[in-house]
Amino acid sequence: MGLWARTFTLVCLITSSVKGRVEKEPPPECREFLYLRTPPTGLEHSSLQFICQHYNKKPRYMTLFNTVDHIPVYSAYTFKRSDGEKCVDVPWMYEPQLSTASDTEEMQPFPLGYSHMNFEDAQAVLDDYTNAILYERGTLNPDVHQDDPDDKASTYTLTNVVPMVPDVNNRVWNKQEHVIRQRLNNYCHGTAYVVTGITTSGKTIRRENMNRVAVPAYLWSAYCCVDYDHNAPYDERYKFPSFAHYALNEGEKNEVVEVSVEKLKEFLKKTTFVDQSFQIFVRDCVPPGSR
Repeated sequence: MGLWARTFTLVCLITSSVKGRVEKEPPPECREFLYLRTPPTGLEHSSLQFICQHYNKKPRYMTLFNTVDHIPVYSAYTFKRSDGEKCVDVPWMYEPQLSTASDTEEMQPFPLGYSHMNFEDAQAVLDDYTNAILYERGTLNPDVHQDDPDDKASTYTLTNVVPMVPDVNNRVWNKQEHVIRQRLNNYCHGTAYVVTGITTSGKTIRRENMNRVAVPAYLWSAYCCVDYDHNAPYDERYKFPSFAHYALNEGEKNEVVEVSVEKLKEFLKKTTFVDQSFQIFVRDCVPPGSR
C-alpha cells in the first residue's frame, strides 16, 4: 500500500472533511456497501461499533471498529473500476464521535499539539505509529480500489487502518490488491462488494507503557460479484461470483493464499473470535435461485 511514499503521483483535495457515524447496527445509508444490504454475521461484541464513513457529506464505505483494540475489524466497500493510481497527499483523519459526545459528525484532520489526548481512549492516534518501527499504517479499504478522488481521500482515516509489517504492506498485500483490481476491472460487470478484515494476534503497539493498538495476525479479504463475465478464461471464471484470500502479517517471504469464501469462513472460525454463525456474505454470495 505504501501510504508514506515521498513522491506524490496524485494530488487530492485536503480541505474537505470526512463525516462518520458510530452505531451498534449498520446505518441505513451505509448498507449500500453490503451484499443484499446485510453485514457479516457472527461478530457481535460490546466493543464493536459501526462507522458509516462519509466524505463531503456522501457515504463512501462502512467500517466495523473495535474501540478496545483501536483498530477496524473490517471495512466493507464497493469496488470502483480504477487505473490503480494512488492518492497520498491527504491528511490523516480521526473520528471525534468514537470517544466523546460531539456536536459534529465530521471526521477531522489530526490537530497539532496534544489535543489528541481528548479522544485517544477509543481509537488510535498518529503518535501510536510514530515510533512503531516494526509496523506501518495499512488501509483495509485501499485507495487503489476506488476511482473518484473523494472516494480515495476517504480511505485515509485511522479508523480504516491496521498495523502491517512493511514487507506485507508494501509487497504482499499491495500486490494482491492490484490482482483483485485487475480481475474485477476485467470480469465483474456489476457491483462488486468487498469485505476486508483482520484477525488479532495478541501483540500490540505500546506507547508510554500502555497497550495502544492491536496488531493483526492475519489480513483477509473477500469479494462478491454476481454479475460477471461468463466467457472469462477458466482460471478467472472459477473465481466468480466470489473468492477470497488471506495472508500472515509477519516476517518476510509471506505470500497470499487464495481460497473460496467458504474456506475463508472456515479458516476464520478457527483463528479468530467469530462464532459458528459467522458469514461474510448472505448464502456465501450464491444468488437466490442459483445452484
